[in-house]
Amino acid sequence: MRRAAVLASFLLVALLLPAAASAATLDAHGSVEQVYATGLPPGAQVSLYDGEGREVETRAVDSLGGTLFRNVAPGSGYRVRLASGEAESPPLRVLTTQPAPPSTDIYEQSIPASGYGYLTTRDGTQLAIDVHPPQDVTHVLPGVELPPLPDGPTPTLIEYSGYGYANPAGPENGISILANLMGFTVVDVNMRGTGCSGGAYDFFEPLQNLDGYDVVETIAHQPWVANHEVGMMGISYGGISQLFTAATQPPDLAAISPLSVIDNTQTTLYPGGILNTGFALEWAKERVHDAEAASATAGQEWAYKRIQEGDQTCAVNQALHPEAVDLLHKIEENSHYKPEVADPLSPVTFVDKIDVPTFMACQWTDEQTGGHCPTLAEHMTGTRRKWFTFTNGTHVDSLDPATFNRWYDFLQLYVAKRPPILGSAAIQAAAPLIYQEAMGISGVTLPPDPIQLQPTYDLALAAFENLKPVRVLFDSGAGGTSPGQPYPSFEKSFGEFPVPGTEAKAWYLAPGGSLSGAPPVGSGADEFTWDAHALPKTDFSGDTAAGPGGLWTATPEYNWAQNPPGSAVSYLTPPLSANTTVIGAGAVNAWVRSSTPDVDLQATISEVRPDGKETFVQNGWVRGNERKLDSEKSTALEPVLSLREADVSPLPADRFVPVTIPLYYEGHAYRAGSRIRVTIAAPNGTQPIWAFDQTEPEGTDRVAIAYGTSRPSSLLLPVVPGVGVPAGLPPCPGLRGEPCRPYQPLVNRVAHP
Repeated sequence: MRRAAVLASFLLVALLLPAAASAATLDAHGSVEQVYATGLPPGAQVSLYDGEGREVETRAVDSLGGTLFRNVAPGSGYRVRLASGEAESPPLRVLTTQPAPPSTDIYEQSIPASGYGYLTTRDGTQLAIDVHPPQDVTHVLPGVELPPLPDGPTPTLIEYSGYGYANPAGPENGISILANLMGFTVVDVNMRGTGCSGGAYDFFEPLQNLDGYDVVETIAHQPWVANHEVGMMGISYGGISQLFTAATQPPDLAAISPLSVIDNTQTTLYPGGILNTGFALEWAKERVHDAEAASATAGQEWAYKRIQEGDQTCAVNQALHPEAVDLLHKIEENSHYKPEVADPLSPVTFVDKIDVPTFMACQWTDEQTGGHCPTLAEHMTGTRRKWFTFTNGTHVDSLDPATFNRWYDFLQLYVAKRPPILGSAAIQAAAPLIYQEAMGISGVTLPPDPIQLQPTYDLALAAFENLKPVRVLFDSGAGGTSPGQPYPSFEKSFGEFPVPGTEAKAWYLAPGGSLSGAPPVGSGADEFTWDAHALPKTDFSGDTAAGPGGLWTATPEYNWAQNPPGSAVSYLTPPLSANTTVIGAGAVNAWVRSSTPDVDLQATISEVRPDGKETFVQNGWVRGNERKLDSEKSTALEPVLSLREADVSPLPADRFVPVTIPLYYEGHAYRAGSRIRVTIAAPNGTQPIWAFDQTEPEGTDRVAIAYGTSRPSSLLLPVVPGVGVPAGLPPCPGLRGEPCRPYQPLVNRVAHP
């Protein structure tokens, strides 16, 4: 195996450096605040000089003959020169981050209407693409009937990420097949520095976003694209990329439809200031691997296969892959909030720039991205044509039948510009197969959709634009013929988010593990032994997708374990006198005393039902010494931690201090007769794939939570009055993304002074 890897690396170097006089092949380009060069002798020293002849930086050439200078000031006259003096580039221009390129001539390049190829961006980098016309769906779903296709140009969507989207065998982690089924051509694009694309990878650097701009404009100019406008589609990585690209405002972008996305890199990577060593860190490690030059042991497997089969362009495009940013080092260096680093990577800071129609869907209990994307709704102020769907569920549930219908309608109206009725029969016929494959659930069909009944485009558009922008699906998993099918038991739509009329409802921690409507008279405290190993790291093991028993199936076998006695404190409301609907975030505001200067805390919100079962609803986290809130960003129901290094403050060992644990978002109807429970413990044990291996402190801790008149600890939730809730309890288990277990009381240990 080792010998094979060495031979593969040697072959790749040979492909990249075919000539003995490699210095003579120096090929340098100015880019967006960057300069890159290829065709250089590996290991040689190479320098960048500005227009005045001053040395900017000297670097070593990587093993594949490439080098990349970052953070270069825009301007003209730059040159790349080998230290040996053997070669020098002609003058180069370094571009600004301005979205529009210096020349739009690059958008006149010809892209075939079908199949694999390459698209050249403004700095000369070639991105690997694969164009899938609607007919491609028949290769994957034989026998499927396509909607009527117009002669000539077809409506076109772009799917863009660092996954293996351009793989000619089919996009990896992509959903282009669904858009093909809807009658769209899909252009799948690998980001620079991944797969067979040239360039070097960095996580959503400005250049990567401008590549998205160039892709949109290039594809829109093709003769086979209807209306000479394109939309964007995709889930997860392919959804997040749409937010970054759309913020650059490409002129020929018709609409975007991001599914299962993040609002902020920090809320997934460092929830509450604690590194998510489960999904988030592992995802970053995968990006590091995929950004390496393709070989038998690194990079994307499909790219290595193409190189072996003789794709010289793919081979040459590997030259700058070794110049990828060290993403793991970047994560380690930015454990605290640094606005200049974090804000450009956080969609919540720039979605106000998006000015095209937008359809977005997210899950409160998304096990990958986390339940924080609803914050985007209130910040997306640049377009009035925007619709959001929020529901409980897993990462794939942004494709549940009710959401799928609306997504389909949106794409037909704003990209294809045709009435949805034309293709509705095709998607309805294919739905059972789609959900069998995507979720491992049989018998799932699409519900009736009034927009698809409208006979003309104008009537359908008017009906769609009459929909309220915010749609909440409740109790997904409870509305079908068997538990766990991806149907809600009811839904409610609103004019905006946060929902107007939301009330901040507080329940106060009290003696005996109770939550009361007012702070208890006097003072008291409970304590627990903090131990990050008290529970398993996660509450699920097994297939994390749609395989047998997988996380996306109807009733996966969670292992949501009870907290061992003494390892947590728990508080419950009295039985609710009426249904209580919560939509939003909220917080646990606690008075905390710790025997160590720092302690990581996790709050778990659950519903204890009158039938003796307990349903998970949501979590929140905080690192104790990073408890300070950002006063400019915070509200009572949406607290935001500062997380700046300057605001770190150790916990005093001899007294209680107020600590806010921000909760992630929920949309949950607590039934009359149920009790709301809050549990405070060390992190871990309540998420399927999020985990926390680097918690503070390293050992155990004694943590006390105070309550009473002078130290009123409370649970604060956003309650929306007037929401009609169906009678009866939903199945348990059955709610998607919300594990269920028999309720067991936890007796709190009274704290000693």
